[in-house]
Amino acid sequence: MFRRALQLFAITNGERVPTATVYTTTAAPKVTTELFGGRKVILFGVPGAFTPGCSKTHLPGYVQDADKLKAKLGVSEIFCVSVNDPFVMAAWGEQQKAEGKVTMISDPQAAFVSSLGLTLDLAVLGGKRSSRFAMILNDGVVEKVSVEPDGKGLTCSLAASLLQ
Repeated sequence: MFRRALQLFAITNGERVPTATVYTTTAAPKVTTELFGGRKVILFGVPGAFTPGCSKTHLPGYVQDADKLKAKLGVSEIFCVSVNDPFVMAAWGEQQKAEGKVTMISDPQAAFVSSLGLTLDLAVLGGKRSSRFAMILNDGVVEKVSVEPDGKGLTCSLAASLLQ
């Protein structure tokens, strides 16, 4: 836990996801232990809603392959987290037709992704943002985590990578 507070290292396989408050698209606060506990899920992070790579490739892959991912990996839900407010995440999810396929999560001050050690400083997007990552969680414990080497690329964190 101490190393995460210093943001020196990203979360790794076998570690429990820290407890944090995030928001759903209804702006209702949710605690990560409640969202991810007691089941197997996918959590992926993107730098920003409506940004080119996130909107053209990252989120659409998870929306398109949601059923395949659930069947192959045995997950009950797929979550997308970004450092945006819940209303932006709701609008982005609606535009991307994510309802019923990917649950959009807002981390408006990057508190959750910071606790994971998965942030980037992207001035062009307003400062601290989420790195691109994908993880499989089982009862809140990381079974597998893939973080883009530069935090921004589109390789190991894509839905297609989890299907391989």
